[in-house]
Amino acid sequence: MKLDGIPFEQTGYFSKIMCDYLDEKPALSPFFNRFPKVDNFKAQIQEKAANFPQKNRVILADALQKQYAKTELSAITQNNINLLKDEKTFTIVTGHQLNLFTGPLYFLFKIISTINLTKELKKALPDYNFVPVYWMATEDHDFEEINYFNLNGKKFQWNKAAAGGVGRLNTNGLEEVFERLSEELGNSINANYLKNIFSEAYLKHDNLTDATRYLANALFSKNGLVIVDGDDVALKEMLIPYIKSDLFENTSFTEVSKTIQELNIVSEDYKIQVNPREINYFYLMDGVRERIIEKNGIFYVNDTKISFTKDEILEEIYKHPERFSPNVVTRPLYQEVILPNLCYIGGGGELAYWLELKAYFNAVNITFPMLLLRNSALLITEKQQEKLTKLGISTANLFLKQNSLINKKIREISNIDIDFTTQTKQLQEQFTYLYDLAEQTDKSFLGAVKAQEVKQLKGLAHLEKRLLKAQKQKLKDQVVRITAIQNELFPNQSLQERQANFSEFYLAYGENLIPELIENLNPLSKDFIVLVF
Repeated sequence: MKLDGIPFEQTGYFSKIMCDYLDEKPALSPFFNRFPKVDNFKAQIQEKAANFPQKNRVILADALQKQYAKTELSAITQNNINLLKDEKTFTIVTGHQLNLFTGPLYFLFKIISTINLTKELKKALPDYNFVPVYWMATEDHDFEEINYFNLNGKKFQWNKAAAGGVGRLNTNGLEEVFERLSEELGNSINANYLKNIFSEAYLKHDNLTDATRYLANALFSKNGLVIVDGDDVALKEMLIPYIKSDLFENTSFTEVSKTIQELNIVSEDYKIQVNPREINYFYLMDGVRERIIEKNGIFYVNDTKISFTKDEILEEIYKHPERFSPNVVTRPLYQEVILPNLCYIGGGGELAYWLELKAYFNAVNITFPMLLLRNSALLITEKQQEKLTKLGISTANLFLKQNSLINKKIREISNIDIDFTTQTKQLQEQFTYLYDLAEQTDKSFLGAVKAQEVKQLKGLAHLEKRLLKAQKQKLKDQVVRITAIQNELFPNQSLQERQANFSEFYLAYGENLIPELIENLNPLSKDFIVLVF
């Protein structure tokens, strides 16, 4: 395997706020706790240890044991669950939706980043234990975002009517997906493994939560991954004080709104990922997950006939905390309340909204975790690498937008110079002289000079564009090959990891796929990794 990389900020696929965060820009320092470097974890451990009750550890471990009751545990995962009761044990967490058959490839990268960071920390801080955790987003209700995956350019979709938290959905109807998948995979050893784990996960479990737990456990149990389902009565009981704070004091709304204003002052180019509501909890029952809205002292469940007085909803919180489901603003807090966590690992969009939350955490006295951008990787076959080499396409060039890549390569391989940069500069210098002349004679001519400059620069650019188009036609074969290889590696002109499913690569590499990724992905790297298998 060959390894290459390109800094995240040079890929063109990451936001300004994330690039600034990776650069540790001082202006962003108020919005996170500590930057994820190994040397910073000892202080994070001390802060979290002082702010995490022992009783929470016991509740967590017991709840996990019950959640795993129908799942075959590896010895290392069982040991990790037991270790969570130990005050010297801490977690590293990633979270992900319950995408069908893991969804996009980066599901693997998230979990591998989490596993690898626990290994790095154990080497650096051997007196402590570190447990990798995957938080299943069982309470999400965006079924359309998770009900499909892509394989070999084909979409495999689970069609059914769905409402409420997706984790509670029954798995009826997935037989049809399995039949299509079986036909597409074929009958190789690797294909039969994939068919088996799909069948075991989705056809032999009653709901999507249990199916996803089985699948993630099958892929990563050897690495000690612990899988958490937040849709749990015992765990929700630890959240009760924070549910009350949100419903009656609008704490998250107040603090996150202030933070958003502060981020806008730092940079108008920062895209705000989430905007808080006055109440950031849903009411959750089978088939229902709707916003809680307060009007004139009455709490309504949106689009239902359910309503509560203040006393009634307070009673409901204590009797049925499992019916109160945090949204994207409050879910991170829930995670940190119930886990002895040090670091959250997520994608660029996720970390951008975590940066909105630190003041909220401070207001409710919960330690804010370190934030680490997950590994990103592009997987390339040896044959694809040979094509890239023949075309002279470097790793950096490969990430260019397609039209820019083609234009760049055509200019490089043409036997004529189609880059008019020199001519443009000369023309601008000539007009600088004309501006000076107009200033000294009659300033009323400045407008006419400007108009001529715009006209001639535009004409020169148009001429360059036409010549480039003609040369592309002349070198059509190279254009076709450049387009084809980039489309293979960037399906739909998007990152491979956001489009392809892991099964496509498991077919080729089999049981070596995950160990090789674990071996070659460095969780603390600031590079987008390119792996040639």
